[in-house]
Amino acid sequence: MTEEPVHKLILSLAAPSILSNLVTSIYNLTDTFFVSSLGTSASGAIGISFVAMTAIQAVGFYFGQGTGNAMSRYLGRQETDKACIMGTNGLAYTLLFGLAIAILGNVFIDPICRLAGSTETILPYARTFIGIILMAAPFMCSSLMLNMQLRFEGESLYAMFAIMSGAILNMALTPTLIYVFGMGIAGSAVSTFICEALSFCLLVVQMQRAGVTPISPRWLRRPSRVMAQEINNGGVPSFVRQVMLGVATTLLNDAARPFGDAAIAGLAIVQRICGFGNYVQIGIGQGYQPVIGYNYGAKKFDRIREGYFFSLRTALFAVAGLGVVTCFFAPELIAFFNPDPEVVAIGALTLRLESFSMVLTGMAMITNFLLQTTGRMWRATILGACRLGLVLAPVVVILSHTLGLLGVQLAQPVTDVVTGIVTIPMAISILRELRQEESGKRTARI
Repeated sequence: MTEEPVHKLILSLAAPSILSNLVTSIYNLTDTFFVSSLGTSASGAIGISFVAMTAIQAVGFYFGQGTGNAMSRYLGRQETDKACIMGTNGLAYTLLFGLAIAILGNVFIDPICRLAGSTETILPYARTFIGIILMAAPFMCSSLMLNMQLRFEGESLYAMFAIMSGAILNMALTPTLIYVFGMGIAGSAVSTFICEALSFCLLVVQMQRAGVTPISPRWLRRPSRVMAQEINNGGVPSFVRQVMLGVATTLLNDAARPFGDAAIAGLAIVQRICGFGNYVQIGIGQGYQPVIGYNYGAKKFDRIREGYFFSLRTALFAVAGLGVVTCFFAPELIAFFNPDPEVVAIGALTLRLESFSMVLTGMAMITNFLLQTTGRMWRATILGACRLGLVLAPVVVILSHTLGLLGVQLAQPVTDVVTGIVTIPMAISILRELRQEESGKRTARI
């Protein structure tokens, strides 16, 4: 991690991440396809479920990024015992928080659905789908956490195997439960539950067999202030990003609700399609993160800078290529998932507007990973929250009231442009600070 050529290293770590992310995205699209066949209201329930999913992901990302960032720095300093303690305790905390989400989420299932923007016609589907998904929260949270820990150790190939196994099984099991067993939208949720449990078990096995920091009860410790600080430094930015994603989805659904189920369904399909581009950028960032952690611990700052510019260029070119495809074939892509003419009209324009603004998010994402992994918690948190809440919230409120449905469709692209502008001074500042640390003039990290 500290000696191999940086470009080759990032690509070797990013490739499994991108592949598993894309398989997950394909599963999400497949799931949307099958559920959409049950009707526009069922398709809308998928969009409503994003809020519950982001709560689950927020916990998984918080402990995954929090423990993983710390573990990579410990391993870079050859402090393996500390990394093992962080890994095992991260799993214990994640399982407990996931259980709490499962219980509380089902107790307050109706208010959650309504808060997320559900209409009366969507509510029965959303209640069924989200209720089952929430029961899988302990497995889903923990799978995300273990997946990230393996990536931060540089074992992204093993993480890919576990995640892809669950996603591929899910693609086969979902239509079987929906159509053969006649379970409807509940079949999709039950399939997700089963496959997330499988992925969790595979990740635990991989952690024991291939991970640098195997899980063991002997590494369990009482929570301490130092441990909480370490987890917060890496985890808070990811947690806030995911919470803001839930806020963003809620705001967009609420803004689209006056325009009917077709608007909510169209936005949900666009979110899934745009997930392709986001997953590519995330995969590149995940390939870069362990390089940052190990080399920051080893004080090899030149490798961090080289990796930053390489990751940035790769993300920009990859997403620009995808944007051309999604823009050109927007109507066909939307119609594939839902042939309702109203859904196609709304979704196609929304997809075209987002196809190219998404390119700007690559710079924000890679810069965010650099801030987060080097311990600049607050700046990473602010930058991550910009696209998903701090900027989006006022933009969607203002544009939806002034331009109606077009304002809802423009909200995310406008937010992407603003976030890109905010990223530039943050990128300049972190690169300057790394040069100062390299020369021995350590700066305060905030």
